Amino acid sequence: MNIVSVADVGMEAAELLLKKKAFDELTLSDGIRKKNQEIFGEDLSATELVHRIVQEVRHEGDRALFRYTELLDRVELTHGNLMVSEEEFLSAERAADPKIVASLKKAADNIFAYHEEQKPRSWMTYRAHGSILGQAVLPLARIGIYVPGGTAAYPSSVLMNAIPAVVAGVEEIIMSVPTKDGVINPYVLVAARLLGVKKIFKIGGAQAIAAMAYGTESVPRVDKITGPGNIFVTLAKKEVYGHVDIDMLAGPSEILILADESASAEYVAADLLSQAEHDPLASSILITTDMELAQESLAEVRKQLETLPRKDIARASLEGHGRIIVTENMDQAIHLANVSGPEHIELLVGDSFHILPKIRCAGAIFLGPYSPEPLGDYFAGPNHVLPTGGTARFYSVLNVETFMKRTSIISYTQEALNDVSEDIIYLAETEGLDAHARAIQMRRGC
Repeated sequence: MNIVSVADVGMEAAELLLKKKAFDELTLSDGIRKKNQEIFGEDLSATELVHRIVQEVRHEGDRALFRYTELLDRVELTHGNLMVSEEEFLSAERAADPKIVASLKKAADNIFAYHEEQKPRSWMTYRAHGSILGQAVLPLARIGIYVPGGTAAYPSSVLMNAIPAVVAGVEEIIMSVPTKDGVINPYVLVAARLLGVKKIFKIGGAQAIAAMAYGTESVPRVDKITGPGNIFVTLAKKEVYGHVDIDMLAGPSEILILADESASAEYVAADLLSQAEHDPLASSILITTDMELAQESLAEVRKQLETLPRKDIARASLEGHGRIIVTENMDQAIHLANVSGPEHIELLVGDSFHILPKIRCAGAIFLGPYSPEPLGDYFAGPNHVLPTGGTARFYSVLNVETFMKRTSIISYTQEALNDVSEDIIYLAETEGLDAHARAIQMRRGC
């Protein structure tokens, strides 16, 4: 991680520093190919491997699901132990610290309250000659949530994915969680039980996504899959999209801090590290108008890094994807922030609400020194499942409407149809669709 000045390199070079690596480029990693060579004895890219897994689970069902879980996760599954049992739920509740459970419940209350405000409504409106137009907003029947189970446990992901689905009125929520030595983190199970999620499958990776997308003898097919995961999970979601809906193609976590001379270097460093500890591919960026703050923040990052339990991960992230850019003015800083389109952006500036309307591309915006990104990750209420990789240009945060669909309602009387029939016939005939025109013509009143 080093400091780059726009005055020295120019805006074009600064924009290139913020350019996200194309998602498909990440799949060509030599490390991934080497690992696949060791496991499968073939030189496979991540894309090739995921395609193979997805298609085999699609056509072979449980047999392929169990085979890949044993091969990749070193866990032997059967029909009898695939799903979390009641005893495992009870064991998790006994193992959980009551204080942490109480905090989960408080967080859940905040998330419920926020998402209740998002509920869309069905509506109908009356038009000329007794015609009625409307929209029915309906919940999906069954959704599948993927909860990561790798280097960290994420009960917060359970809350953030399941609560908007519950608020939307989804009939059934199932969950897949890869296990570590056959065991799921107790707080993941406690969070699921809090929300009434009863079917939790001990599966992960591309094979879990395929099972939920197509269904197997043991795993029911869902209408939509949400939740973050590693590159194999994301590629699998991309592979099955169209057979099932997905939330988004989420990549490594990101934070961009937009700061001026009023910001605290200690706060800046702590917040940059809060994302860097996620993943070696995570991105932590500071854009500031103040060179002194840039230098102090870099020194603080190096100091605070040494005290982190996950410092090796954070260091790799900062070395590979950390950036500090000093701009000549705030307009340049805002422009570069929008070019980046980050998952999270913190506005550590003197008047953050003045800057707010100018931020056009971000998953979530945090205003002021006392609204750090982890507040949104865990507790405030807004969802933490956010677009990454610059896709905030067109993707939205996970929300209640993610789990709903809209159906149009049209009801015309004969008088109303007569009034517009000539226009419809003209348009249909212009497009060469005579049967369309005839369907209107035969209903015309005399």
